[in-house]
Amino acid sequence: MPTIKFTREKKTIEVESGQKIRNVALKEGIEVYPWLHRVLHCPGLGMCTSCRVRIKKEDNAHCTKPSLWERLNMLLNPLSFFARLDCDDPENLRLSCQTRVHGEGEVEVETQPEFNWHGESFWS
Repeated sequence: MPTIKFTREKKTIEVESGQKIRNVALKEGIEVYPWLHRVLHCPGLGMCTSCRVRIKKEDNAHCTKPSLWERLNMLLNPLSFFARLDCDDPENLRLSCQTRVHGEGEVEVETQPEFNWHGESFWS
């Protein structure tokens, strides 16, 4: 069975294969939505892109590949577009409502990754 390790919350959870990260987090009381989005968000449809998480690069093999829907929303939604600009590893920035875990390994997830409006690489 795969395990999900939430780094900010220092919590490791064993889950069944095929579970979405968002569903596991909410079931365990881990908040994936920042500030206002805790109330105003799509119910896991991948439209608001506010449930972004950062998955450790090596652990991406234990997750499903991004679907066309997820890739388009991560590129076209203004919030995720600007979040990806300042991100060191934009391919590891995923939507928790669209990402399923599988396999036998551990997936290390950072919920609510930093959104740096004033980073060095953001405005250059």
